[in-house]
Amino acid sequence: MASNATIFKATVQIADMDRHYYEDHTLTLARHPSETDERMMVRLLVFVLHAHEALSFGRGLSTEEEPALWQKDMTGAIDLWIEVGQPDEKPIRQACGRAKRVCIYTYGGRGAEQWWEKHMVPLERLNNLAVLNLPLDGGRALAQLAQPSMQLQCTIQEGQIWMANGESTAHIELTTLKSVATPLGR
Repeated sequence: MASNATIFKATVQIADMDRHYYEDHTLTLARHPSETDERMMVRLLVFVLHAHEALSFGRGLSTEEEPALWQKDMTGAIDLWIEVGQPDEKPIRQACGRAKRVCIYTYGGRGAEQWWEKHMVPLERLNNLAVLNLPLDGGRALAQLAQPSMQLQCTIQEGQIWMANGESTAHIELTTLKSVATPLGR
């Protein structure tokens, strides 16, 4: 965690009907001084979408050799590498060489669209890479849920995501820009 990070606590009840995953997680998120509420909440959303006992947050924006989130097996091999935002092509290629599967979650509207237009052709060759986009209104709705202490409920069904805090609900539908071309077992 960055020394000047703002700490957020979240208790999330996950009901993922698509994966048949029903668990509660208590999470601590460190928001880097340069990170927005939107990006932090996208990281939280991505955790929910891939929730697993071995999934953990990376050390943050200032640590280039670690992703936003990752999942390692018992031997330390990287099963899943997840980036949030618009990473450069070289670190993406390196991640694809290190992990069985890599996911990138873009957000931010037109900037994310421009990033994909620029990187689409070279990234298409990476068989273990998936790229998904969070629409601008979805990211903004998530940011509105950000509080230093959060009690959230998340329901996922047929690709539809609802994240709620008891007062407000964010409805999200991700757009798949690129799917993984190889089986997950590799």
